[in-house]
Amino acid sequence: MRHARKRAISMLLLGLLAFVCLARAAPAPEAVFNTDQGNLRLADLRGKVVYLDFWAAWCSPCRSSFPWMNEMHARYADKGLVVLAVNLDKDPKELKAFLAQMPAQFRLAYDPQGKVAEQYQLKGMPSSYLIDRQGQIHQVHVGFRDKDKAELEASIRQLIAK
Repeated sequence: MRHARKRAISMLLLGLLAFVCLARAAPAPEAVFNTDQGNLRLADLRGKVVYLDFWAAWCSPCRSSFPWMNEMHARYADKGLVVLAVNLDKDPKELKAFLAQMPAQFRLAYDPQGKVAEQYQLKGMPSSYLIDRQGQIHQVHVGFRDKDKAELEASIRQLIAK
């Protein structure tokens, strides 16, 4: 019973935290991402709109977000969107198993020690940051639910249009 109540309270808090639209854009932490193609600095993506997503193989909402991120990448990459998903798994086997089931058509980065995640002060999994062409965070989103998709896409379209 106590566990169920804690879970209900956690879900309520996550719901309240789901969208944080910043009153004023804030600079994104200048991070270096380890990718399959070598290191990538956030500054290298200036001029692009970045959907930065932190995820792990054990996270069930992360599993739901992958098809949507693939769709956003396919729909908006030619308009300047970069989807960059940062994996936090320590065990590479879990990561590979996840990607075998849920392939990514967008860029992946790896942060098994959680150093970049710490810079971004993650509040839950998954956590995403919508960053404009000048490197400013416009929106932070915690969790992922089907009902979030339309608002997230609208935010992406709005930044792409600027």
